[in-house]
Amino acid sequence: MSITKSSFGVTRDGVAVTSYTMDNGKMSVRFIDLGGTVVSINVPDKNGAMADVVCGYDDPDSYLTCGGYPGAIIGRFCNRIGGAEFTLDGVKYPLYKNDNVHNHLHGGKIGFDRRMWEVTVLADNEKEMSVDLSYVSPDGEEGYPGTLTVHVIYTLPVNSCDFSIRYTAVTDKHTVLNLTNHSYFNLAGYEVGNILDHEVMINSDAYGEVDAELIPTGKIIRVDGTPHDFRKAKPVGRDIGCDDVQLRYGQGYDHNFILDNGGRCELAAKVRDPKSGRTMTVYTNQPAIQLYTGNCIDTTEAPYKGGVPKRKFAALCLETQHYPDSPNHPEFPSTELFPGETYDYTTVFSFSAG
Repeated sequence: MSITKSSFGVTRDGVAVTSYTMDNGKMSVRFIDLGGTVVSINVPDKNGAMADVVCGYDDPDSYLTCGGYPGAIIGRFCNRIGGAEFTLDGVKYPLYKNDNVHNHLHGGKIGFDRRMWEVTVLADNEKEMSVDLSYVSPDGEEGYPGTLTVHVIYTLPVNSCDFSIRYTAVTDKHTVLNLTNHSYFNLAGYEVGNILDHEVMINSDAYGEVDAELIPTGKIIRVDGTPHDFRKAKPVGRDIGCDDVQLRYGQGYDHNFILDNGGRCELAAKVRDPKSGRTMTVYTNQPAIQLYTGNCIDTTEAPYKGGVPKRKFAALCLETQHYPDSPNHPEFPSTELFPGETYDYTTVFSFSAG
């Protein structure tokens, strides 16, 4: 029960990448300093058999050259910003266009997922293992205003299977910020089948409507009577093929569900693999959670760990976050951060089996 450190290889540019593993004897979490990326999470099934339940790669260059952002810290702004621009204090900020020709996705050309993070061990004792990942994003990086100092804390208690992620940040200039983790989960094991039989519950009465380019229209839709109603657990595949315009736009689920938690860290979602019995429960104080069901995984790219081929619906993401395109929708919860304020959100992924 300790934090161990090892080499994860060297990038083609000669940058050494280091991995860190937190193992409490019940589960383990491994991450690298490149992108703060979670590369594996090993948890037991109902019979005690361990499996790695997140997708990832065996080498750093695959993380730098492939799409999908598996396991990474996403910033400065996760999800999409329509038209790749926003206006703040009367100033227009153009951003890098990396989604559907003219939109901005997950922080731009070189987002937080491709930056090197400084890792500091905070605790490695009889109670918990905890590490701080820090990164200073300079004013103007990827088009965003303000020098931003970010800390992301990964914690694994000794006596539970609760992996928590706490995001904090401060800025020296008025800016916008929206951070998340982009892990792809398959509770049967990342190399096994697909997630269409995973039973998903999302504690949400409404979701954000999107247009054909998955940019929010600003309309919030009640889930009642729609394929997006996950208030009672159901298999992902039950309604994913419905003749629904929102599902056609996303080629499956790729939507932002509204959480009514009042800023408290409360139940957001639960996923269960019926065969293994593995369950993941998600708690957060973020105002929303994005369900993405791996609809557009690029099967022509480098394979996942151990040479496992990529496949559609191989895994799902539950990205706790603010609403997409919030800087262009004043009616959405604000993503603005001012000097003197602290951005502070937490997400807990709690694993069990039965």
